[in-house]
Amino acid sequence: MPVHHFNLNDDTVSVEAPEDTPLLWVLRDLLGVTGPKYGCGVGVCGACTSHLDGGAFRPCIQPVGGVAGRRVTTIEGLGGEGLHPVQQAWIDEDVAQCGFCQPGQIMAAVALLRRNPDPSDADIDAAMSDNVCRCGTYVRIRAAIKRAAWQLRREGMGK
Repeated sequence: MPVHHFNLNDDTVSVEAPEDTPLLWVLRDLLGVTGPKYGCGVGVCGACTSHLDGGAFRPCIQPVGGVAGRRVTTIEGLGGEGLHPVQQAWIDEDVAQCGFCQPGQIMAAVALLRRNPDPSDADIDAAMSDNVCRCGTYVRIRAAIKRAAWQLRREGMGK
């Protein structure tokens, strides 16, 4: 079985798995990284959203063989030593209800703010439309993104 080497949350990891194994299974079952959630398994719900080389992607449809030498960031690696401003905004706006989709929502929001540090409501809605929240906390999600955008701009952390 092939061994795959990639960067996960700023650490180099090696894992033995078939090339076509979805990265989500490698993360959750082999590496114990459970922040990305299994929602649909076909890339449409957004519960597993993480970052690949800084951009949002769906590890449920990404084969582990395609991440060799690349940088994967999950919700666990987002804040470093503390909370990322988006995570803090989620708390401040009391976004989570059941919480299941929130890691994917947060990772999608961070990717949005890297691309667009001052998004309009329409920008937020468009960027977040592929991340499903069964509890319907979309208004609070939008408020948290606006709060985080303001905080990031204020701190000069547009990335």
